[in-house]
Amino acid sequence: MTSRLFGTDGVRGEANSGVMTVENALQIGRAVGLLCKGRHERTRVIIGKDTRRSGYLFETALEAGVCSVGAEPYLVGPLPTPGIAFMTLGMRADAGIVISASHNPFYDNGIKIFGADGFKLPDEMEERIEAMVAHPKPLHDGLAHGAAIGRAYRIEEAWGRYVVSLKHTFPNDLTLDGLKIAVDCANGAAYKVAPAVFEELGATVVRLSVSPDGLNINEACGALHPQALARAVVEHGCDLGLALDGDADRLILVDEHGKVVDGDRIMALCALRMAAAGTLNHGTLVATVMSNYGLELAMRAAGLNLVRTDVGDRQVVESMRKNGYTLGGEQSGHLVFLNHATTGDGVLAALQVLAIAVREGKPISQLVQVMETLPQVLINLAVRDKPPLQSLPAVSGTITAAEHELQGQGRVLVRYSGTERKCRVMVEGANPVLVETHARRIADSVIAAIGA
Repeated sequence: MTSRLFGTDGVRGEANSGVMTVENALQIGRAVGLLCKGRHERTRVIIGKDTRRSGYLFETALEAGVCSVGAEPYLVGPLPTPGIAFMTLGMRADAGIVISASHNPFYDNGIKIFGADGFKLPDEMEERIEAMVAHPKPLHDGLAHGAAIGRAYRIEEAWGRYVVSLKHTFPNDLTLDGLKIAVDCANGAAYKVAPAVFEELGATVVRLSVSPDGLNINEACGALHPQALARAVVEHGCDLGLALDGDADRLILVDEHGKVVDGDRIMALCALRMAAAGTLNHGTLVATVMSNYGLELAMRAAGLNLVRTDVGDRQVVESMRKNGYTLGGEQSGHLVFLNHATTGDGVLAALQVLAIAVREGKPISQLVQVMETLPQVLINLAVRDKPPLQSLPAVSGTITAAEHELQGQGRVLVRYSGTERKCRVMVEGANPVLVETHARRIADSVIAAIGA
């Protein structure tokens, strides 16, 4: 292994190359089996995946690695990332492993690890796993022999258990009777779970992208590509549309008119209603630096606080846990309701919005008018490497010039993706022409310096 294993959200990369090799997965399985010992005689590890073809490679490798050190893997098959966190808690397991690259194309894959508490492993534990994979003598020393070798189990009904748990987050006095909902499952891990949840609560469901073939996950569908969902909502006369991503930890809404609603507006709506109900702890919403400034203004106008973190739902959750907050998320659709779950959950988030809509009897288009979105331009650029931006004089100079001209009436954020070889340029402010101009200038400078 010649490069860093863990990024901002586990291990991720092109399947069968780089860090995402079968060999690394085998060693990660061993490391988890040895390091995550807990309450059981044999370490118990839940292993689930999304619908990518390469999932078979890594599921088998992780299973072998866990068994080889005397631990017991429990295979749950395709299941949303939050479902694996739920199963880890419900099975009193010592760890849970998710095989998924979330919103990435099918040819990528990834490995995320949950601890016994259902939360993603802390940095120090990831560092210990990475050290063991890089220098595997402790893994070899820990190999089991004879009857000590672990045995694998398959849990066929895991998705059904998760469906029941999700329905329990919806108020008992409400149903979805009379609602028609279009649900885009991105040909991903929620292709069975999501439609079942909404139908069992009484909704009529128009199913989209629920035929995974291992190659079509996130392809022109789901939370990253809600255009087909928007068309379906209008064509079928739906009350709203719900778009999930490949591992179903994101939610993007489409209102009854086919207009896309991002995570910022969903967070604003939920924060205001939770505050009114007294369940928004400390009157605070947690978001990342990517959320629109309009969200901050909306919270301020309501007498609430907005705390910002670095990008990543993991950063959001860490802030929430440290300070006792109950709601957080990202503009991209990761929404964390810490009073219900330990990680972002797209289906759970949708249920919280639906509860508001049913209780108030209002259409989604009206409910989400809770903030004014300032003009924002986000440009994703492929780069050949990721040197510190301050080490690139032309880039840093262009950023400084933009910040000076905006002078507090907007903001600039330029950062590298933690999971892909990309640089993200974001500029927002009251003047859309100025925002577009500065975003393009910064993007051009990045391309000239380190463009792929």
